Amino acid sequence: MSGHKSFNELTKDWSEERRNRVKKQTEVLAEEMTLSELRKVLDVKQQEIADHLKVKQPAVARLLGRSDMHVSNLRRLIESLGGELDIHARFPEGDVKITNLGEQPQKDFDEQE
Repeated sequence: MSGHKSFNELTKDWSEERRNRVKKQTEVLAEEMTLSELRKVLDVKQQEIADHLKVKQPAVARLLGRSDMHVSNLRRLIESLGGELDIHARFPEGDVKITNLGEQPQKDFDEQE
């Protein structure tokens, strides 16, 4: 993952107060929330995300409000919040982690020949 930074690296300049506030808030995270809610709980400003993604803040606002987006954009957004995106498919037989979504595109079968 290009540009991927660990949560510790992303938060190294945070004050102790901010670290404690985020820790307390993440302890009460619900299993489901919108990306905007997640950003607020993690106390990450839209401008911080914009800087990480190398876009302008209004683009981040639009991205956070979308109900549908490319997996690659979602992955970059989650990484800008200090997380890592995992996608799992649930089947009666069990869960499967999908590993090739939102990464460097592979050539189609026809293009490889």
